[in-house]
Amino acid sequence: MSKPKVYVTRELPESGLRIIKEHFDAEIWPEYAPPPKEVIVEKVGRVDALASLLSDEIAVGFDNIDVKEATRRGIYVTNTPGVLTETTADFAWALLMAVARRVVEADRYVRTGKWKVAWHPGMLSGRDVYGATLGIVGAGRVGSAVARRAKGFNMKILYQSLSPKPRLENELNAKRVDLNMLLKRSDFVSVHVP
Repeated sequence: MSKPKVYVTRELPESGLRIIKEHFDAEIWPEYAPPPKEVIVEKVGRVDALASLLSDEIAVGFDNIDVKEATRRGIYVTNTPGVLTETTADFAWALLMAVARRVVEADRYVRTGKWKVAWHPGMLSGRDVYGATLGIVGAGRVGSAVARRAKGFNMKILYQSLSPKPRLENELNAKRVDLNMLLKRSDFVSVHVP
């Protein structure tokens, strides 16, 4: 009996590909960049399943899929909510720290040969994260994960969300405020909305 066919829009980590190949006859897009939409549309017409990534025009959510039409045609549509929550929160923190400490600017400064003095009080000092106020716009899965990381930096956490987040308030002493107040009182703002 032949395996069902799947089109995979990018080479995945080996552990994931191994599982797919156990159950499917897999065709995998060979290039590093994502396939064009036309290729995805052409390939999906000849397979039983599509495994796409968040950078494809068919994304983690259902934004680019006509779910009603897919249901009418008997096509299963799934997503993987939460699979990138912690990864995205880590990356948000990497960006926050890089901006706070002027990492990119300092790297460029050194690489272009401008670093002539070992240290100066005003040279690329950046800004302290520890003890600062973090404003989080959108306290869903990712925004909440970013807030949890702020605890280790003893940060005051303000958040704006459509609904209260009692867990954030109880565990992290976060305070729900409107957007204007958040922007006025935050030292750093991290945005996590569609």
